[in-house]
Amino acid sequence: MLKIVEKVIERILWESRFMIFLAVIASVLAAFVLVLIGTYDIYIVIKDATHMFSSKEYFKEFHKEAIKNIVSAVDVYLIATVLLIFGLGLYELFISKIDPMEKDTKSSKILVVHTLDQLKEKLAKVILMVLIVTFFKYAIEFKYEDIKNLLFLSIGVFLIALSIYFMHKGHDHKENH
Repeated sequence: MLKIVEKVIERILWESRFMIFLAVIASVLAAFVLVLIGTYDIYIVIKDATHMFSSKEYFKEFHKEAIKNIVSAVDVYLIATVLLIFGLGLYELFISKIDPMEKDTKSSKILVVHTLDQLKEKLAKVILMVLIVTFFKYAIEFKYEDIKNLLFLSIGVFLIALSIYFMHKGHDHKENH
C-alpha cells in the first residue's frame, strides 16, 4: 500500500512540471506583444519621415524623436528576445525538446537550451544588451550642462565596456575548459 501511494505522489510531482507551460505561453505571448509595440514605434518614425523636410525646425524635432523611437524599439525587441529565450528555454528544460529547433541546420542555436546554466547565460547576455540600450536611450535624452554630468556619462560608458569585456572573458574561459 505504501509503495502505491509513493508511486502516485511521484507521478503527481512529475506531472506538475506541466504547470510551467503557463509560463511558456505567457512569455511567448508577451514577446509577441512587445514585437508589435516595437514595430509600431518604427512605423511612427516611417510615417513621420514623410514630413521631415517640410521645415528645418520640424527636421530637428523629427531627428530627436526618430532616434528616441528607434532606440525604444530596439530596447523593446531585446526584451521580447529575453522573453522568447526564456519561454522556449523553460519548455525545453521542463516539458520536452523542441525537435524542429534541434534539427534545423539553417538557424543559429541561440534558442537551444539544454541546461539551466545555458538558459541563465543566454538571458544574462540579452539582459546586458537591454541595459546598454536603455542606458543609451537615457544618455541621448539627458542634458549635459556641467562637467559632472559628462563625468557620470564617461563612467557609465566605462562600466558598460567593462561588463562586455568580462562577459566575453567568461565566454572565452568556458571555451578553453
